[in-house]
Amino acid sequence: MSDRTDEARESGGESPPADSEQLLRLERQLCFVLHATSRAFDTLYRPVLAELGLTYPQYLVMLAVWEHGERSVKELGQSLRLDSGTLSPLLKRLEKAGFVRRERSPDDERSVVVHPTEEGIALRERAGDIPRRILSATGLDEQQLGELHSALNSVTSALDRAAEEIDRQD
Repeated sequence: MSDRTDEARESGGESPPADSEQLLRLERQLCFVLHATSRAFDTLYRPVLAELGLTYPQYLVMLAVWEHGERSVKELGQSLRLDSGTLSPLLKRLEKAGFVRRERSPDDERSVVVHPTEEGIALRERAGDIPRRILSATGLDEQQLGELHSALNSVTSALDRAAEEIDRQD
């Protein structure tokens, strides 16, 4: 290994891989780092959300409902990147728990609208400290979190554009 590679690693940076063998190393895969991070978040969120009677996907639905009030199932699916086959069972369980109410839209009976219930709105207050607890666990300060959030949003947008381009070519 070269001195420059050692220096880059010691300073927290990685030097570019020398060959395709290096490119195929698991620890070099951004997708794997994101996957491992997601799993770590799941592990951390599980007991925190269990106190509220929520799973992580249900928490995301509630965040969207708390932020926007009533939303159509289609809008929720788009904002959460969930298909109806995944979202419908989540909503059914949240409705059974008393946190949301689903009803047909009076403007378009094909559309189902999700409303927070009084119990769902009260749950928001109980969940209020969760973001601070999670931020604290990351070891990041608010500026670092903002920079990471911005970088990940840029990556997501670039990947969405690349996927759209692939779809257009097919």
